[in-house]
Amino acid sequence: MTTDTELKKEIAYNIRAALPKATSYEDYRKLVLALAESGDTTGDKTVSYINYTLLNNRRMKRWDKTLKITDEQMKGIKAFSGKVIWLVLTESWCGDAAHTIPAMNKIAELNPGIDLKILQRDEHPKLMDHFLTNGARSIPKLIMLDANSLEVKGEWGPRPAVAGKMVAHYKKEHGKLTAEFREELQNWYNKDKGQETFNELITLLALENVGNSANL
Repeated sequence: MTTDTELKKEIAYNIRAALPKATSYEDYRKLVLALAESGDTTGDKTVSYINYTLLNNRRMKRWDKTLKITDEQMKGIKAFSGKVIWLVLTESWCGDAAHTIPAMNKIAELNPGIDLKILQRDEHPKLMDHFLTNGARSIPKLIMLDANSLEVKGEWGPRPAVAGKMVAHYKKEHGKLTAEFREELQNWYNKDKGQETFNELITLLALENVGNSANL
């Protein structure tokens, strides 16, 4: 049986092994754009994944231009005084990622203490398996790391809590997600305009900020 100490060492090893392969948000956007234009995708080369990648490129392009931070949210972002890496596991075909990663980037752009880095999930299964959601490799998964020690300080994902409850309730009632429900979920994201994602990630930063202050 793996001890807590051994598990922490294993996680640390997998993080250090994966980090050099992580890309910036700018490079990730270039990748998704190139995939969309060439009719390709990350992960399995299925027709549905290719179509999702094409759709997600349009979604991310829209959110990059239209996401708005409120004055109150800005205060929370600017109040963060630590230095962290937001390491995100995702794939170009992931619908939740197309709505939430642009929000992550918007926050990271506003505070130099946040370094957003992106990895493809299927290229890093060992790391992904340390951050499962109800036993599944659900994405996107944001892992917040201390920028110096690379210690795991928190995690977020694969979607805002409200959307997560919608998914859980529908699965309980129907067994699986249908095309109709996926459209309903996308409509929720469109109406929310990133606000739930912003608020939850700012809360994550606030918890880390309290920890940093306690150690002063």
